[in-house]
Amino acid sequence: MPRTVYEFPSADAVATGLRDLVLRAQDEALSKHDRFTVALSGGSLPNTLAKGLLAKPEGFRWDRWHVFYADERCVPLDHPESNHRLAQTELLSKVPIPSSQVYTLNPALVEKPAEAAEDYQKQLMTVFATKSTVRFPVFDLILLGMGPDGHTCSLFPNHALLEESEQWVGYLTDSPKPPPTRITLTLPVVNHAHMVVFVTTGANKKDTLVQILDRKEPLPAAQVNPIHGQLYWFLDEPAASGLQTTLVDKPAVL
Repeated sequence: MPRTVYEFPSADAVATGLRDLVLRAQDEALSKHDRFTVALSGGSLPNTLAKGLLAKPEGFRWDRWHVFYADERCVPLDHPESNHRLAQTELLSKVPIPSSQVYTLNPALVEKPAEAAEDYQKQLMTVFATKSTVRFPVFDLILLGMGPDGHTCSLFPNHALLEESEQWVGYLTDSPKPPPTRITLTLPVVNHAHMVVFVTTGANKKDTLVQILDRKEPLPAAQVNPIHGQLYWFLDEPAASGLQTTLVDKPAVL
């Protein structure tokens, strides 16, 4: 499916634009079914998302949200490296999403990554039906970040997990970025989403964005191409400053 690349003048403007797109994704989802399924990444994304959503929370149906994580580090949920702790601190503790609708790594399995991945896949199945009836879950929205090396979720360049074609959730014990042990949604799951949004800010990402968007080099983030869904890149000016051939929109509002 075609991608849309938006360039905003600042990281704050990215947050505002992201808020509008998330609201639209929610409303589209609730016009079709009774829930809004979202997967979140870590890094700077929870802060950007919270900045946009909390500044103007009107219209959000928090009771219908079901929140998953695109990846998670195999650490306790209150650990500084935990993506859940970051999302909880920045956003989830400040909005009334039922705790039963936030799906976390099983903290009893932090030292057993294969079991942790299997358990998280089972949690996905409770929401998206059994694997015998659904080939892959279809998230309404997946919000992703991108590392300077082009990784997204916990899918790193040249890693065997990029070839996974069956499992919904994979695990790794050799992440090149600490902590080494993680679980992650696989590429087929990401690519079955209804909408995927990369949120990428800062000049330290500009060279990688050239590799992915201009040159189409096969880094992990470049392999995110929803089969039937929509793909968006939300960039601030420093991140977008190196792009030469990519068609970039500069919306006043979405």
